[in-house]
Amino acid sequence: MANQKLDGLDKQILKLIAADARIPFLEVARACDVSGAAIHQRIQKLTNMGILKGSQFIMDPEKLGYETCAFIGLNLKNPEDFDRVVEELKHIPEVTECHYTTGNFDMFIKIYAQNNHHLLTIIHDKLQPLGLSSSQTLISFYSAFEHQLPIMEMVDTEE
Repeated sequence: MANQKLDGLDKQILKLIAADARIPFLEVARACDVSGAAIHQRIQKLTNMGILKGSQFIMDPEKLGYETCAFIGLNLKNPEDFDRVVEELKHIPEVTECHYTTGNFDMFIKIYAQNNHHLLTIIHDKLQPLGLSSSQTLISFYSAFEHQLPIMEMVDTEE
């Protein structure tokens, strides 16, 4: 996947839309000195390549009543149940991310809860029945920052 063919225009478009996903395509076209149709074609190309995976509004969990953010390392009793557990985790709305990991855990999840009591209920009622041998919970006090990955300044791969 590292050999995606991106040229200078692709990178310029990615930088602009990463900074503001709501930027109008015509504004991107003006900044890139190309037509609006060219921007639409490039956005479609980047989407087809899997580089762009859509767009979304980002909601503030705390303003929606989810005051507790936690990261939980999970170990399964039977590691062969991994795929089943991942599918079941997808159906727990409070679980927002699930990662395959190395190290001390089979998987690592990010979860939002209304408060610590709600978090305990989720762990007890929704996670433990999945067949865990152990788990470790880390509560996040505050997210210091979040940002998009930088568009790498590399030599153009398109020739």
